[in-house]
Amino acid sequence: MSVADRLAGLGLSLPTVAAPVGAYVPAVRSGVLVHTSGQLPFVAGGLPATGLVGAGVTPEAAHGLAATAALNAVAAVAALLAEETGEEPAVALERVTRVVKVVGFVASDPSFTGQPGVVNGASELLGELFGEAGRHARSAVGVAALPLGSPVEVEIVVETR
Repeated sequence: MSVADRLAGLGLSLPTVAAPVGAYVPAVRSGVLVHTSGQLPFVAGGLPATGLVGAGVTPEAAHGLAATAALNAVAAVAALLAEETGEEPAVALERVTRVVKVVGFVASDPSFTGQPGVVNGASELLGELFGEAGRHARSAVGVAALPLGSPVEVEIVVETR
């Protein structure tokens, strides 16, 4: 089953890649690896929630936001690959051979220690989209604050052919 089919099966589509809010690009290739910049859980150009996980944002809501941020990272990869190949973005994702690394940042109340559970939202989505190739190394990091008050931020590294 293709990544495009898996997306459709989940009722998802690739979102438009958010314009950078600084002096960087959404994704860059280095050899066979594509690295994304940290992606926030934007939906239709806005953040569905802001604040700290464990104080205003529930871990369950943050889990879903991590999945959204991961989908935005996948969209950044797809856009870069499509630009290189001229393929449609969802088709270009077939060039991904492995999700290598995921880093999830969780804006956390000082007493919150469930960052791995939150970042599982990103990991689970990547597994659903890429199957065995979606298994990856990962870091889940609690931080005091994230850009624009986002509860989560996700970056990924993928290997391509």
